Amino acid sequence: MTQLNHIDTEQINPRTKTIDSLDSLGIATLINQEDQLVASAVEKELPCIAQAVDKICEALQRGGRLIYCGAGTSGRLGVLDAVECPPTYGVVPGLVLGLIAGGPSAFMQAVEGAEDNYAMGGVDLEGIGFVAKDVLVGIAASGRTPYVLGAMDHARSLGATAIGLTNCRDSELARHADICIAPHTGPEVITGSTRMKSGTAQKMVLNMLSTASMIKLGKVYGNLMVDVQATNEKLVERAVSIVCTATGADTKKARETLVLSGFSCKHAIVMILLDVDMEGAKAALEKAQGHISRAIDHSLATR
Repeated sequence: MTQLNHIDTEQINPRTKTIDSLDSLGIATLINQEDQLVASAVEKELPCIAQAVDKICEALQRGGRLIYCGAGTSGRLGVLDAVECPPTYGVVPGLVLGLIAGGPSAFMQAVEGAEDNYAMGGVDLEGIGFVAKDVLVGIAASGRTPYVLGAMDHARSLGATAIGLTNCRDSELARHADICIAPHTGPEVITGSTRMKSGTAQKMVLNMLSTASMIKLGKVYGNLMVDVQATNEKLVERAVSIVCTATGADTKKARETLVLSGFSCKHAIVMILLDVDMEGAKAALEKAQGHISRAIDHSLATR
């Protein structure tokens, strides 16, 4: 208990000491007021987030992977961000992975004690073939989870970049990280319940890390997800809408071009904007390293 008293996320929140005496609206209002503190806490960490994005991009460009690692809520948030990357940005499964203490079953049901196993962090990284060109993001609200610290140390021993994400200042995690992102969200509404403000801050940061990285890798044109995988009816219609928005083409033209491109929004957009066939679009995008805007600029410059 003495140790817990020194952890930021375990402090008692004086603003919520009487929350149990409030009605439903009062409880919801108080939680909402606390949640409004999260964005400003994340804002203070933007320089560190930007550094982390650059490291992630470097790793992905050299053939590495982005690996998230955490326990409990932190681990689940990492898994959540990872599994959304293939359908949203068209990356191959496994390019972004989430590891959770206790294994996949811990996503649905807590595996008590798993987070305390320092050695298992390294073991789990070995299990996915983690190497120096990969990058690790270790997530721990308290900044002291042994499983995460073990993974961080293993990653750094291989020469890989280890990025820490915590909600505590001057944490142990910071001393095991090359870059540490530490939005200080303060005491939780319910003491120690880090699935609340801490988890919200972590989700915001993970959104930034993956989204900013994918933008820099050419997975976005304007603010359109041009590498979306059209794997269901909703996403097929989204693909058509994306091509229409990016090119000004009508729905019929967009759909026809998507069919010719194998339902690749990115190639369909280049085909329409540059008036080329699929092979021409492939060549233009390859030269532009997958960036539509660069492909267009290169084409205009040579005309």
